[in-house]
Amino acid sequence: MNASVARVILQSHGVFSSLTENQWDLLSQNVKQQSFLKNRMIFNVGDPSEYVYLVEKGSVKIGSYSGHDKIMVKEIAYTGDFFGENIFSQGSQRKDFAETTSDSRVICIPMKIFKEILIENSTFSNVLIGITLGKLQAVEERLQNFVFMKAKERIVHFLFSSALKKGINIGMDEKLINQGISHKDIAYLTDTSRQTVARVLNELKRDNIIHYGGGKSCKILVRDMYTLERLSLAG
Repeated sequence: MNASVARVILQSHGVFSSLTENQWDLLSQNVKQQSFLKNRMIFNVGDPSEYVYLVEKGSVKIGSYSGHDKIMVKEIAYTGDFFGENIFSQGSQRKDFAETTSDSRVICIPMKIFKEILIENSTFSNVLIGITLGKLQAVEERLQNFVFMKAKERIVHFLFSSALKKGINIGMDEKLINQGISHKDIAYLTDTSRQTVARVLNELKRDNIIHYGGGKSCKILVRDMYTLERLSLAG
C-alpha cells in the first residue's frame, strides 16, 4: 500500500490526530489494506496476533466460541472502529474470531508498531484506553440488560441504540440501520433466539415503527424513534 495513500486514509480518522511526524511515517509505511467479501474470516481463534485492524469501510463482528461450538458475538466494529487491539491480554494467539458482516475493507497495522507508538505517545495511549473502557461499558450494559430487561425490550433497545449511534438520517425523522447483520447476529448480541428476533421485528413492522424487506441481512428503516425508545424502556 502506497505510504501517502495510507496516510490520507488514516488521517481521516481523528483517533490518530496526536501522532508525531515520525510516527506518521512509521505507521503509513508499514500498514496494509485488505478487502473482504461478506461472511469472510479476517482471523480465527488460535491465529497469531500479528495485526491491529481499523475498519475503513463495512462492518465486522468479533466473537468467541463456547462449549458445544456455540458462538458469542461480543461486538460489531464499523467504519472507523478498531478491533483486534487488545494488546493487554497475555499470549500471542487470538482468543476471538473476526468475520465480516458486509463487504468490507480494513487497514492492518502491525502489532509491534502499534505497541511502539502507544509507548511513545501518551495521548494516543489515552485514546486507546478510552476506546477499551467504552467496550467494557458496553459489555456491562449488555449484562444489565440481560438481567433487568425482557427479551423484546433487549431487542428493541438494540435497534434504538444502533439507530442512534450508527443510523443514517433519511428524510426528516427516519433512520436507516444498514449494518448487514442477520437475525442470528441480533440474537447473539441481545442474548435471545433468532425466532424471538424475527417475531419482534415482525411486530414492530406491523405497527409501522420499523420497516425492512426480505433476505437474511437486516437493513432496517426506523420510522418512529420515540416509540422505539419508549418500548425499550417499558418494564
